[in-house]
Amino acid sequence: MNRRTGTGTGTGTGTGDRLEVSTTRTDRLLGGIERVGNRIPEPFVLFLGLFTVLAVVSTAMALAGVTVEVPGSGQSDPVRGFFTGEGVQWFTTNLVDNFVSFPPLGTVVVILLAVGLAQRSGLMATLVKVAFAGAPRWALPYAVAFIGVVGSVMADSVMIVIPPLAAMVFKAVGRHPVAGLLGAFAAAGAGYSTSIAVTSLDALFAGITSSVAQTLPDAGTPVTPVSNWYYNIASSLLLTVVCGLLITRVLEPMLTRTGVPREQHPDAEGPGAVEDVHDLAVSRADRRALGLAGVAALLTAAALVVLAVVPGSPMRNEDGGYLPESPLLDSTVFLVVCMLTVPALVFGRRTGSLRRLDQVPAAMGEAVKDMAPFIVLAFVLGQFVALFTWTRVGTWMAVAGAGGLESLDLTGFEAIVGFVLLATVLNLFITSGSSMWTIMGAVFVPLFALLGYEPAFTQAAFRAGDSATQILTPLNPYIVVVLAMLRRYEPQAGLGTLISRFLPFTVCFWVAWVALLTLWFVLDLPLGPGQYSRL
Repeated sequence: MNRRTGTGTGTGTGTGDRLEVSTTRTDRLLGGIERVGNRIPEPFVLFLGLFTVLAVVSTAMALAGVTVEVPGSGQSDPVRGFFTGEGVQWFTTNLVDNFVSFPPLGTVVVILLAVGLAQRSGLMATLVKVAFAGAPRWALPYAVAFIGVVGSVMADSVMIVIPPLAAMVFKAVGRHPVAGLLGAFAAAGAGYSTSIAVTSLDALFAGITSSVAQTLPDAGTPVTPVSNWYYNIASSLLLTVVCGLLITRVLEPMLTRTGVPREQHPDAEGPGAVEDVHDLAVSRADRRALGLAGVAALLTAAALVVLAVVPGSPMRNEDGGYLPESPLLDSTVFLVVCMLTVPALVFGRRTGSLRRLDQVPAAMGEAVKDMAPFIVLAFVLGQFVALFTWTRVGTWMAVAGAGGLESLDLTGFEAIVGFVLLATVLNLFITSGSSMWTIMGAVFVPLFALLGYEPAFTQAAFRAGDSATQILTPLNPYIVVVLAMLRRYEPQAGLGTLISRFLPFTVCFWVAWVALLTLWFVLDLPLGPGQYSRL
């Protein structure tokens, strides 16, 4: 008798053996996905190839006279071809603008300048040591998952700031830093559409939904930025638990089994340098400097709050408020930079790491040097994204997909699930949630209203589809940033490496979110104040 398995030798397998076999099969599957995915060319070559394919396809569609009409717009626009006189003129005159107007470029560069200053001053390492010195190791993945999920209040900045900090935290308590890095990015990316706090994305989605709903005979309950608030709170907590479990039970054990290094490679380059923290000891001088930095952070936050709330504040919109749009909501990057830079300068001055003013640009210069590979990639990625928008191929894909789903003539809850699935697929190609909701909302808000569903419920369903695949698509520019961070540990890592490790998060997040949506629908729970699923 085998005491470990409780079975006779050679006559069967016990729970432990079955788990080991299952783990081995999972590793083989994910390893196969990684090998296939790593055959995808380097991101620069990949997007150069995609640009060429899109140029050819758009030209063929233009010559065939393909047009696209966004429902509700009242006009039909032709798909434009790259290899036409108009296309050549557009490209030659907008080459620079396509690059410098690429939205993530400015965000990444500015945020990483501030992050680089905070790291090189020693502030981040000291903060991590003090904050997590007494934290239980088992709770850390859930804390990182929660911060990543609700961090969308920082807008895109969350995908740049949180992952390297999570790697530092994991390293500080003896856990695998790559698990913190990738787990935090998965939480921030796949949970981007939800947060416990009301964010600018809630206001943006609500504005789009309301503009469509106003055209309906029965517009239902008015949609506001808090119409999905209760549902968002539940989503945030659920995704936190799911993400924490995946980090603990799947990602970290897999990294250990496959021998992923815990130390950074000395020759690795790329944006977002991750500072290793090997022990949690903090000197008395550093604690005093951290205290002064904390005071500076509080004073900075207080000054920003006063600037925002005083009557006639330049941070308010024309109506004197903040929603649905205002300079305050558009100043996320500025706010993050202030909250990083001011404490870093105070900390660096106190400890001597930034004693002279000329050391500040030197520290920022190191961060710029790290960003060189991303800036090169942003050039070709910016051209591709601009071409995708200018040709209207992306709009055509979204409208065609919506029309195809509508033609299936589904009327029950399965129509909602099909809608979520369509949004999930389209999210691989159109990473801007507001752009995709503008197109899909124009089709599905009226369609589902005829089936008896509130516009706010359709919007809640869209959030699930606009979430999970965000961390899989190469069209997400922040994938490239986290890949550069990962290569500091695994210089040979590629897109396939990320896809294989993020796939469990994508699948589990999608299933969890659809299950939550189903529960909300079946129990007819309020999505937000006074807002339910059915008209």
